[in-house]
Amino acid sequence: MRSNIGLWWLLAGFFVLMAVVYTAWSIIAQPDLPWYQAVEWAGSTALAFGIFMSAMVAFYIQLVHKGQHGVALPEDRDDADIDDGDAELGEFSPWSWWPLVLAGSAAIAIISLAVAQFLLPLALGLFAVAIVGWVYEYYRGYFAR
Repeated sequence: MRSNIGLWWLLAGFFVLMAVVYTAWSIIAQPDLPWYQAVEWAGSTALAFGIFMSAMVAFYIQLVHKGQHGVALPEDRDDADIDDGDAELGEFSPWSWWPLVLAGSAAIAIISLAVAQFLLPLALGLFAVAIVGWVYEYYRGYFAR
């Protein structure tokens, strides 16, 4: 956990350095303009958000580590076995086609918004079928309970 904290703070520092370099470079590249017009605001703002997001993750991980009182998790120890971690990670479908159908309906919806609006009802209908099929896939067929 300490290495993760250090990596995230290092990433935040990298974004600080790159934001300063990027902003200064854009000002230096256009000396005839005032500084507020020479700054390329989209890139500078994106790098500033990179700083805030990586610092936020680093701060959160640091608080979690402090809340654990410095106890190392099984995945942080070199001598840990696989069984030392949480045994139950969740229930996952062994082979489900419904997420693929759901993604296809989302793709048709986006394409219909961009190109042909008459496809939107078809996409919404396919979306409803995919959601119902995904939710109720364990009530029918081979994996019924």
